[in-house]
Amino acid sequence: MRKGLFQCALAALVLAGAESGGQTTNIYDQQSYDHAIPANVLYGIQQFQPIGQSFTPTLPSIGFVQFDLYDDRSLNGLGATLYVNLRANSITGAVVSSTTPVFLPDDSFGVVSFLFPTPAPLAPGTTYYLEPVVQSGDLWLVNGGGNPYPRGTAFIRGADIGEDLWFREGIIVPEPSAAWLTLVGVGVSLYASRRFNPKAVPHAAYAVARGSPAGSGRTVRRAYRMREIP
Repeated sequence: MRKGLFQCALAALVLAGAESGGQTTNIYDQQSYDHAIPANVLYGIQQFQPIGQSFTPTLPSIGFVQFDLYDDRSLNGLGATLYVNLRANSITGAVVSSTTPVFLPDDSFGVVSFLFPTPAPLAPGTTYYLEPVVQSGDLWLVNGGGNPYPRGTAFIRGADIGEDLWFREGIIVPEPSAAWLTLVGVGVSLYASRRFNPKAVPHAAYAVARGSPAGSGRTVRRAYRMREIP
């Protein structure tokens, strides 16, 4: 019976893996805001290069970055393809890694997630720079304004402006699938049934020994009750 349950759980695990790529969760490390904001100060990405935001991570890698972006010439039938450079030392420093390009359709706006092909290594406590780049297409804007983030700043035309762009960055963590949780649950159940099954571990087990009390001249049977497993 227990073997059959385990085989069913294993089959469910394989089926779930074949049908689903799995869920993921964004773990945010650094951010200027933890919520969306209305359009505030919009900077032209192409016009104000080099443009970007510095940040000081506490995690040893980065898997994604988000910016709040707007089409600068909406309803003209053009979209744009954008990506983000991760730079070291300055807004024009060496490129550590770049995200996968994302196509944004005409008249789109809002928070956009950019993913790194593989998590890019970071040194916690060191300042890095995120540079949005329009690879091709229409003119595009990035939202910012205010100075809510104390561990970095926005750069416009390469200069520190003492404000921040809207940004969030962090890592991507896979969630355990339901099938994995089922398999673990069945394993725990099997262990518990083995641990507490009276047939497997008797509650009243006895060890019998033969012996001859001194001077009795006869053999007796002594029963020793074994300690019960709680």
